[in-house]
Amino acid sequence: MSELGIIRDGAVRIRDGVIQWIGPTDRLPDKQAPEFDAGGKVILPGFVDSHTHAVFSRTRADEFEWRIQGTPYMDILARGGGILSTVKAVRETAPLRVQFPNRFFEFGTTTIEAKSGYGLNLETEIRILEAIRSVEKLEAVPTYLGAHALPPEFGNDRDGFIDQVIQDLETIHSRKLAEFCDVFVEPGAFNANEARRIVAAARSLGLGIKLHADEFVSSGGTGLAVEVGATSADHLGAIAEADIPRIAASDVVATLLPATLFMLGKSHYAPARKLIESGAAVALATDFNPGTSPTLNMQFVLSLACTQMRMTPAEAIVAATINGACAIRREQRLGSIEPGKDADMAVYDLSDYREIPYFAAVNFCVATFKRGELVWRR
Repeated sequence: MSELGIIRDGAVRIRDGVIQWIGPTDRLPDKQAPEFDAGGKVILPGFVDSHTHAVFSRTRADEFEWRIQGTPYMDILARGGGILSTVKAVRETAPLRVQFPNRFFEFGTTTIEAKSGYGLNLETEIRILEAIRSVEKLEAVPTYLGAHALPPEFGNDRDGFIDQVIQDLETIHSRKLAEFCDVFVEPGAFNANEARRIVAAARSLGLGIKLHADEFVSSGGTGLAVEVGATSADHLGAIAEADIPRIAASDVVATLLPATLFMLGKSHYAPARKLIESGAAVALATDFNPGTSPTLNMQFVLSLACTQMRMTPAEAIVAATINGACAIRREQRLGSIEPGKDADMAVYDLSDYREIPYFAAVNFCVATFKRGELVWRR
């Protein structure tokens, strides 16, 4: 994760949205005037933001203020806040859309994963997934998160709701609306045994598995991710010590979301150094959502990864590009600047890649390319 393969004074040749050649500029075949001169600047692969909840209605700025004032989470729920407040808003909104799709480009992000989960019924979950599928230019990978929370209409009937999620999963799969299935494995959401039922159904349909795991409490999510061969286990702020070597020995990508813990005012972050030094594949993502992580700035996430989780700038860049691509099964065409891959790149008006996380919350991205098309320019 510390090897970036830097090319000094490099050049990239693109044809039909695909990288044909890369190397030093003085070796460029059939050299001609560049269509885009990025002299003196840093070029990176487009960020792959592999965990977002980008389809929602209305912000939760009131809860933000309540948390600052010290209001406990259960009191926020009693006031009608939390995930279910967004569910209520989303159910009442038409049409639904991915929030700020073109603004991701401003920060160098060219691909996102986006989850449903703010519908909690078939009709609204379908509308969310259709909104993800309808995004233009920005690549958005859809994940079905039917088991995000227990909706109020089910009362305490947890088994009945899980049966409904599994039944809805079959409809969503038949309509090709999702590539992955996710479950929120956490006390107050769903336990590992409940998640195992949903995961078994999703795997039988051929869907990839992604799990919200061990965000605040160690509750078996990471172990379940390894057990079922999940593509990624996300959050891991409270991963058990024994699960670190387990995930490191597996093909599960450990996706860390430091902006969530930062926005919640937490002082404890996922153990990135232990995960990396154990050999785990670590990815970084924003967790962009209206409640706990209202940011779509991956550069800021890199700064948090370096300052709060002691990742090096090189490790953070790898985590936000090629490892993010692995976390959504796109590593064969995204996440690195290589011949044969999509020409997804971002240009930064800096002379050193380390300055991207060094300048905290300052955006130096001046141009972004998606499949070779200049989709944003400062």
